Amino acid sequence: MSSLPPALANEPLPLPAPSVPAVPAARAPRILGRMLALDDFEPEAARVLPRPIFGYASGGSETNASLRSNRTAFDDYAFMPRVMVDVSVRSQRRELFGQSYDSPFGFAPMGGTSMAGFDGDRVLARVAAASNIPMILSGASLTRLEDVKKVGRTAWFQGYIPGEEKAIRALVERVGNAGYDTLVVTADVPVAANRENNVRNGYSAPLRPTAALAWQGLTHPRWLFGTAIRTLVHYGMPHTENMGSVRLPLVSRAGVRERARRDRFDWQHLALIRSIWPGRLVVKGLLAGEDAHIAAESGVDGVIVSNHGGRQLDGAIAPLRALPGVVASAGSMTVMMDSGIRRGTDVLKAIALGARFVFIGRPFLFANAVAGEAGVVHAVKLLREEIDRDLALLGTPSLDAVGPQLLRETRA
Repeated sequence: MSSLPPALANEPLPLPAPSVPAVPAARAPRILGRMLALDDFEPEAARVLPRPIFGYASGGSETNASLRSNRTAFDDYAFMPRVMVDVSVRSQRRELFGQSYDSPFGFAPMGGTSMAGFDGDRVLARVAAASNIPMILSGASLTRLEDVKKVGRTAWFQGYIPGEEKAIRALVERVGNAGYDTLVVTADVPVAANRENNVRNGYSAPLRPTAALAWQGLTHPRWLFGTAIRTLVHYGMPHTENMGSVRLPLVSRAGVRERARRDRFDWQHLALIRSIWPGRLVVKGLLAGEDAHIAAESGVDGVIVSNHGGRQLDGAIAPLRALPGVVASAGSMTVMMDSGIRRGTDVLKAIALGARFVFIGRPFLFANAVAGEAGVVHAVKLLREEIDRDLALLGTPSLDAVGPQLLRETRA
């Protein structure tokens, strides 16, 4: 492995003054005036995106039970706010792995980001860096991990790791050489999920060129010209760039997605990664406290409590429900969470239950599909404003004061 960046020696990254890139009013798409919350981007994205792509991004697996429960779990907790507290000076800054971020949320890994919106991986990386929040690049992305890191100072990399030593060593070396200081290992995808919605919506990997797919493109001109044709002109046909040795084109008549033996991946392979990866190591996809305990004993720096956004095992417990058990078993290990977060109040409920940080996916993908980089900037602004307002209404001027004492469980 070539020489590693200072961050891999546990030196804090130099961070600029807090800022969110401002979009001049003359350039901001008018539609953003109607986007009042993260949930507003999804129905608009449904109009912009071809059915196969929107269905792939929005759907879960089988009956979508986990997808639904990820949201309804937040209704099981109510706030017990404090009043007449001086909250005139508020802060949502958060320390994570020795870095100070301007908000307690980041962008979750999403493989379809650049398929849904032009240059989506780099867009999210740029906005995250300018907003001083982390962005996790998906191993299933269509942009080379090296190219994303060049524009994403705060980017982490997430890998789908096969249970093969040679492949593990090659990926770890590549990620380190690219300058990443945080490697996220996804643990909940030993096999592909049963995503029946993909079949019903006409999605496959790779996409098959058919008359139905062509019709979907023609009937969604904003996506056709703003994303598909624009991508072809600037970059050519997109390929999977960070999974295995085969670069699979996005559209192909005969291409077959390489299926690495992730069903062999176990704790011994994680120990191998820990022994050769000098940066921060995070495991994503844990729900059981017992697994969190093993992760801590294995030298993992942090875990992300997640059920893959409801996209893997249907009926898996909502991460918010699993969070307290993981926190209780994690010891000094950092605990984070994703799946189902849409509001500032959701962020604060997760923090109250023990999450140090949260990650959010689909809304930012949809924001990029609807309005490009300006849409993602606007989405970050909306969530930040909600968190700031909610801190005031809770009577907690900082995140350090947000704990279980502010919650009451309401489920009968």
